[in-house]
Amino acid sequence: MDDFYLKQTPYSDPGDLDVTGLPRDPGQLALLVRNVIIHQGDGQRLEYVIPEQRLHEDAESRYVTEILRILRERGDAPLTEAREPEERFVGTCRDFALLHVSLLRATGTPARVRGGFATYFVDGFHEDHWVTEYRLPDGSWRLIDPQVLHPSYDRLDFDPLDVPRDRFLVSGDAWRACRAGEADPGTFGFWSVEGLRGMWFVRGSLVLDLACRGGVETLPWDMWEPLAGLAGLGSLGVDDLALLDAVADAQTDEEVRRLCADPRLAPPREIFSLHLRRVTLPQR
Repeated sequence: MDDFYLKQTPYSDPGDLDVTGLPRDPGQLALLVRNVIIHQGDGQRLEYVIPEQRLHEDAESRYVTEILRILRERGDAPLTEAREPEERFVGTCRDFALLHVSLLRATGTPARVRGGFATYFVDGFHEDHWVTEYRLPDGSWRLIDPQVLHPSYDRLDFDPLDVPRDRFLVSGDAWRACRAGEADPGTFGFWSVEGLRGMWFVRGSLVLDLACRGGVETLPWDMWEPLAGLAGLGSLGVDDLALLDAVADAQTDEEVRRLCADPRLAPPREIFSLHLRRVTLPQR
């Protein structure tokens, strides 16, 4: 079977990484990733003060080859060996998911990055978050959250290697719930930043998640107009809302690819990233 999600993208491609010694089990690979990356907000959990420079430099590493280069510069240990915090890549949830997806694809498991909202960080709130989704032999999909495998995340009431769909809502589920009045859009976004929440935020997450499903694994703060920008829903027409509803409902690979080809949704060659910095994306 020619599985689209077995193919590396310009973002997930590990380059010349020798994967012969890596495990093939998705859970073991998730643990491997958890032991070589430290989340920007996890310094206190790991009793490590993250240098300010690394918070900025590592955050803009868009490609797995960049993550691996930084890891090599900070230590010569193999990927299979857990690192001390100072030797790790300083990343976000997206980086955990992207490296995990890269290694899954490289070792024969179809996988993709998924954007959405986690209910397990702040009670009563849906925090913007990114995880791994991989395809099981029977064709179904399972969610893994490599970031929260550390023992300090002890409030979890589920297995991070099999995240329930009601604990992590992929963006399509979040969009449908908000559109149907089953969830409050004001509880979706960043809990710590009141201005970064609401239906416009869910819309942006929906478009970024589609891009990831289509092989453009964006950074969490990437944006482009009209549907992945800052404009409010009031500026969107009936056709735009219908298109976003179709994105939320898309299940098959064929539907995803068709929607990714729509110019209203597809990432342009030049996008805006952190602090509205212009970034040119690679051609696929």
